[in-house]
Amino acid sequence: MASDEFRLVSPAINHEGRLPRKYTWEGQGALKNLSPPLEWYNVPDGTKTLALVVQDIDAPDPSGPIVPWTIWVVVNIPPTLKRLPEGFSGKEEELGGEYAGIKEGHTDWKVPGWRGPKLPSHGHRFEFKLYALDDEMHLGNKVTKEKLLEAIEGHVLGEAVLMAIF
Repeated sequence: MASDEFRLVSPAINHEGRLPRKYTWEGQGALKNLSPPLEWYNVPDGTKTLALVVQDIDAPDPSGPIVPWTIWVVVNIPPTLKRLPEGFSGKEEELGGEYAGIKEGHTDWKVPGWRGPKLPSHGHRFEFKLYALDDEMHLGNKVTKEKLLEAIEGHVLGEAVLMAIF
């Protein structure tokens, strides 16, 4: 792996790629459904903003095929930031500063913010994809993965992917 490669990592996901229980609906009490900490390195030159999409890429559609299930959408992350802390979801206003302009989009649960997996079976792969974009995204009040992916066409300078299993 090149040391200057655009990378996304999480100090909470172990070397086997396992997503700990506290980031899911299966956690306990206050240690349940937290957004995991994420860090990124080597943001491409010219990046004006970052956007994140997290999906369960092994989610079964009740009527048949495997359809990615959106767990988290985050837009307008300043390229000067190097991380999102654990439990960030829902706290961007409290954190203020550089975090204040970040917006969380609606998941497939139809609500904004991190909604950790609630699985019928374990072994699902979770894809964390961070996009480096050459322009700010203005997506209105209700941001969705579909709106974001349409808006970023032609604006992606780089992608960093982190895979985890739960």
